Amino acid sequence: MPSSPLLVLDTNVVLDWVAFDDTRVQPIAAAIERKTLPLVSNEDCVQELRRALGYPQVKLDAPMQASALARYLALARMFELPAGAASAQLPQCEDPDDQKFLDLAWHAGASHLLTRDKALLKLARSLAHRFAILRPDEFLERMAAADRPPPG
Repeated sequence: MPSSPLLVLDTNVVLDWVAFDDTRVQPIAAAIERKTLPLVSNEDCVQELRRALGYPQVKLDAPMQASALARYLALARMFELPAGAASAQLPQCEDPDDQKFLDLAWHAGASHLLTRDKALLKLARSLAHRFAILRPDEFLERMAAADRPPPG
């Protein structure tokens, strides 16, 4: 796993940040906005975010959708997957719509994929050698533990 953090956020975590200002992801969002936690994305992830911002349950009008998307794009480093990016070492997600996040994390060299999606979380153990797949709260707990001085 890379020593410096590089994050991939699934669409629901991004929505929590840019659309809902969810307090559960605020520390992550603040670190991304301070540029102390770098974020990587790609065109497939951006297209899914663009669609999700328009869902009726998200309740954002067109200017708010544009603002939320711009907020994300201003901070995400875009990464283009190599041609024929499939890797025999990369497990396939049972939800094909979520495979894009695994592909991005794998090929961009991300240290963490943050999600609450059960299909992605199921793959955490098999990919732990390459990157961590964690819920946002687990990521925050690990980051806090890493900042604590050792006991004794």
